[in-house]
Amino acid sequence: MLSRTDLRGRVPSTAELRATLPRAEMDVEHVLHQVRPVIEAVRERGVDAVLEYTEKFDAVRPERVRVPAAELAGALERLDPTVRAALQESIDRARRVHGEQRRTDVTTQVVPGGTVTERWVPVARVGLYAPGGLAVYPSSVVMNVVPAQAAGVESLVVCSPPQAEFGGLPHPTILAAAALLDVDEVWAVGGAQAVALLAYGGEDTDGPALLPADLVTGPGNVFVTAAKRHLRSVIGIDAEAGPTEIAVLADGTADPVHVAADLISQAEHDTLAASVLVTTSQELADAVDAELARQVPLTKHTERIRTALTGEQSGCVLVGTVDDGLTVVDAYAAEHLEIQTADAESVAARVRNAGAIFVGPHAPVSLGDYCAGSNHVLPTGGCARHSSGLSVQSFLRGIHVISYDEQALRDVAGKVVALADAEDLPAHGQAVTARFPSGLDR
Repeated sequence: MLSRTDLRGRVPSTAELRATLPRAEMDVEHVLHQVRPVIEAVRERGVDAVLEYTEKFDAVRPERVRVPAAELAGALERLDPTVRAALQESIDRARRVHGEQRRTDVTTQVVPGGTVTERWVPVARVGLYAPGGLAVYPSSVVMNVVPAQAAGVESLVVCSPPQAEFGGLPHPTILAAAALLDVDEVWAVGGAQAVALLAYGGEDTDGPALLPADLVTGPGNVFVTAAKRHLRSVIGIDAEAGPTEIAVLADGTADPVHVAADLISQAEHDTLAASVLVTTSQELADAVDAELARQVPLTKHTERIRTALTGEQSGCVLVGTVDDGLTVVDAYAAEHLEIQTADAESVAARVRNAGAIFVGPHAPVSLGDYCAGSNHVLPTGGCARHSSGLSVQSFLRGIHVISYDEQALRDVAGKVVALADAEDLPAHGQAVTARFPSGLDR
């Protein structure tokens, strides 16, 4: 079922690999012209424009943007106890992991009388986006809210598209997840209009202010991504999320049943989802194809999965050695990378580029999606070469606080002046010497 690329005997250069490996295409530039009018309308007309576009795109017009607190509480009360227990476990594990990420302030004494302190300050207000397209993602609420809370963010709002079948409210499981996390502000808005409202703020239909955010995080469709790109000079963003992806690096020791199931699980997200197998074993590749042929027809979303697995973004890459496989997966820089080889721990330790690495036969990506404790908001489209997934650090800013006394400044003043003159910025030096009208030689 998977298309094949045979690299046995030759592994191309990194540049060649980036150009030839399967990859989902998401042309953000192509939809920017559709997003700009939405953003401008929201900037100029606020909630009126938001509700107009919501009615156009989501086929429902909520009475107000902010979801009443009673709806959050009611959604939690009505939540299936099994789902509630699973969400609580997900929250607890995520809090254990993210609670260890919080940086502490550090003061360095550079010289006697001169210190630099790096102070970590949380973003004041963040907007957290939970998609509402082909699936419902309460797990995304968890993955966005937990690190923001661990960072100490004091004001946060969850945005999720309103659903016609739920009377213009976001999906009740989204509302329940927010309530379980003690989030009391949820907006029933999605798409580009949600990002625009988070950037500019507005006034709700019943009067209360909808405050703008400083930072917007969370995955979304191409229109959400385009809005993030357009507004990133107004708000901070975590990343431009593309279609989800999995790469599995496997040798002949891997179980083809497991590998096929993991490739299918990622393809279930979207027809553009990428599922890539990199293997040293043609026998495994053949067995995985046979398993895909058996398992795919048994799935709920068969056509979606089949489309994703047979798309140009998915495929099987045959390599001569595990070392060659590491070269390939580092060039690919997958959002999710599974290592299913002999001595998987040591192989995983050699990976340089991945959003998250899942080691061995008992750490499937699905575990990370929900209950590993790790974060599932991860870089896509090869961005793992230079970017990290969402974490507590995403919501913190490092501020340097410089404190020098008179003697400490006097001692280094000459060097500051020399560097200022070297850059032809003499006023920089004069800003120092002005503090010593009697001269520096004292």
